[in-house]
Amino acid sequence: MTAPLAHRARQAGPARPAGPAHRLPPDATARAVQVAVAAGAAAVLALWWQDTEHVTGAAQWLTGAGRITGLLAGYAAPVLLLLMARLPVLERGVGADRLARWHAWGGRYLVGLLAVHVLTVIWGYALADGRGPLGEGVDILLHWPEMLKATLATLLLLGTGLVSARAARRRLSHETWYYLHLATYLAVALGFGHQLATGTDLGPGPARLGWTALYLGTALLLGWYRLAVPRLRDRRHRLTVAEVRPEGPGVVSVYLTGRRLPELRAEPGQFFRLEFRTRELRWAANPYSLSAPAHPHFLRFTVKDLGTHSAAVAALRPGTGVRAEGPYGAFTARRHRTRQVLLLGAGVGITPLRALFETLPGELTLVQRARSDQDVLFRAELALVAGRRGARVHELLGSRAEIGDLGTALARLVPDLARHEVYLCGPPRFSADAVRALRGAGVPRGRIHHESFAL
Repeated sequence: MTAPLAHRARQAGPARPAGPAHRLPPDATARAVQVAVAAGAAAVLALWWQDTEHVTGAAQWLTGAGRITGLLAGYAAPVLLLLMARLPVLERGVGADRLARWHAWGGRYLVGLLAVHVLTVIWGYALADGRGPLGEGVDILLHWPEMLKATLATLLLLGTGLVSARAARRRLSHETWYYLHLATYLAVALGFGHQLATGTDLGPGPARLGWTALYLGTALLLGWYRLAVPRLRDRRHRLTVAEVRPEGPGVVSVYLTGRRLPELRAEPGQFFRLEFRTRELRWAANPYSLSAPAHPHFLRFTVKDLGTHSAAVAALRPGTGVRAEGPYGAFTARRHRTRQVLLLGAGVGITPLRALFETLPGELTLVQRARSDQDVLFRAELALVAGRRGARVHELLGSRAEIGDLGTALARLVPDLARHEVYLCGPPRFSADAVRALRGAGVPRGRIHHESFAL
């Protein structure tokens, strides 16, 4: 190369602002998914209703509750996997951060449904057989078909739920949590046979065929989009590290080169899951946002030291191979609807906003929240883009006590704040404070587009 990629990026001309992407409402895909999931749950409940002539006595009420919760848990398991299957229509139309929140919320309900299912089934059959719940539970475990597998599946799902709880999640690295979470795939596979063997509502006929199609279809989509597609793209694009450039305390930009990069169709605001082929990083793919619009010859990602994986990125050498899954995310110009736009970021959350600042149409204001002057990222780049576009850049520096009320500070920097559309990205605590401040300032919830790091 005749010049470092960082220098070429600074010398490149301004990216063309993105035009209107489509005319559908920003949340149209999300609403369609919610309706489809609710319709599926209603169809599952209809299976129980159709197969139940009457319910009398405590034993039947309890076993009925067990059948309902079992059906709903069996339905929820593949749906939750589909949400995280990297389906392009969901990743672009809903957004990875929202899908992750739905997945986490649904996971808590799945664990609750499983617990109620186990307790009510054992209790109901114990009453019907005139014996104690413990003896009934042992008899079910040892003599019912597929029950040992089902028990292991339940334990795996309950264990995954425990490590995913907020208090436990904070104590685990992303890599450890990721590997433990893979147990859910084994759990769903183990539980499938139990559902067909003992599910009285899934007898031979259309119900069983539909149930089997749901599970097999989920497995095929997961295999294609989580395994096959990344490997096919890896062979096609051959991404490697070209340069690692310090940007600030604990922050570096990683430039990747490869073949046929425009075919990735990466949009500003999106992210990739990157697996760097070194001994320390080979077995984990972490999400990193594009910090500049995709260039025909390179992609830039900016990474902050937030854990084992991101800390090791700073030591990468040019020529290191990279496997990239993506692009993912709906934090793009597709959500853009108004003329006045505020880009609000904190910490490394400025990375997707840096790319959007160069490409979003309209009257742009960017506000970067940082603890100190040394923590500000891309100052020179942002000033250059602002000068080209006639946009505004503000820095909100200091501790929470020094800044005071965030809503008041934003109103001072951004006149007519309530009329702005907002792209927001940063650590969870900052994002929660910012949403409250924006809502308090009169910004409609539908105009606040939020990208979370908790993927």
